[in-house]
Amino acid sequence: QVQLVESGGGLVQAGDSLRLSCAASGPTFTLGYLAMAWFRPSPGKEREFVAVISWSGGSTYYADSVKGRFTISRDNAKNTMYLQMNSLKPEDTAVYYCATGSIGTSPGNYDYWGQGTQVTVSS
Repeated sequence: QVQLVESGGGLVQAGDSLRLSCAASGPTFTLGYLAMAWFRPSPGKEREFVAVISWSGGSTYYADSVKGRFTISRDNAKNTMYLQMNSLKPEDTAVYYCATGSIGTSPGNYDYWGQGTQVTVSS
């Protein structure tokens, strides 16, 4: 069983930065071959895609709304994924969830989810 724990959320002002972390635990042979992603709720969507990274870290993909501002990365030796969020906007306010599974932008691709970490951006 894979378990994911997010951290790093908080209250910041518009233009500030935050770095989220997602620590994974579980069978090593499984974690090493799973893509990891970040999602957040949006109006009309329980889970809106934010960013994804392949198991090797060699491929990344971002939602248009965060492209150029957010950077996803992972350290497989530490079983941890990161989301560096720069130039934050009030509309980035959400609970951010990490997930792991098959690479893609649909929540249905992912079998395991964390409990979420709250990010609040004030104007």
